[in-house]
Amino acid sequence: MTDPEVERLLETATRIFAELGYDATPTQLIADAAGTSTTGLLERFGSKSQLYREVMHRADQAEQQAIETAMASFTHDRQGILMLADAYLDFYVAHPLYLALWMHRWLGDAADVPNMEELYTQPLSAMVTDALTGLVPDDVDAPFLVWTGVWCVYGFLSGGLVHPGTRRPQRQNALGSADPEAVESFRAHLHTLLDRMLAPRGAPPAPPSA
Repeated sequence: MTDPEVERLLETATRIFAELGYDATPTQLIADAAGTSTTGLLERFGSKSQLYREVMHRADQAEQQAIETAMASFTHDRQGILMLADAYLDFYVAHPLYLALWMHRWLGDAADVPNMEELYTQPLSAMVTDALTGLVPDDVDAPFLVWTGVWCVYGFLSGGLVHPGTRRPQRQNALGSADPEAVESFRAHLHTLLDRMLAPRGAPPAPPSA
C-alpha cells in the first residue's frame, strides 16, 4: 500500500529537484517545503542521494508504464512507430517535471548519483529499439533513430521552435502547461522526420498521418 506521507514528500522533492537540480537543492529546503524537519525527512529516506534515487525511480515507473501501454497496441509498421513517438511526446508533455529532472542530469547534475541511465533510460530505449526490428532500412541505425526522437522531444519541450517572424520560441514551458497548438505542430514535424528516416533511399515520401 502506498504511504500518503511518503508520496507527499516525493512530490515535493520531485518539484524542487526539477526546478533547481539535485546539486543546488539542500535537504533543508525540501524539508521546509514539505512542512517537516530535516531529521524526519532523512529518517524516511536515509540521505539526500537516496531521496533522489526514489524520485528518479518514481519518474521511471511512470514513463515505463506509459511506454508499455503503448507497446501493448504496437503494430509492426510505420504507423506503430509513429504511435510510439506520440506516446513518448505525450508522456513528457503531461509530466514536465520528469523532463526537467532528466535535463538536469544531461547537464551534469547529480554526478555523484550514478547509474540512473543504466537503470532506467537504457532498458526502455532497448525495448523500443527491439520493437523496430525489420522496420528500419539497412542504412539507418535503429538506436540512432530512437535517440533522434528522444533528442527532438527534449529539445522542443525545453527550447522550442523559433519560426521566421516570431520573437519567442513556440514551445511548452519546461515546468509549466503545454501550448497545444505548438505541440501538435511539433508532432507533425516529428512524424515527417521519422518518415524520412524510415523510407528506403529513393522511395517517395509516406502519406501524411491521419
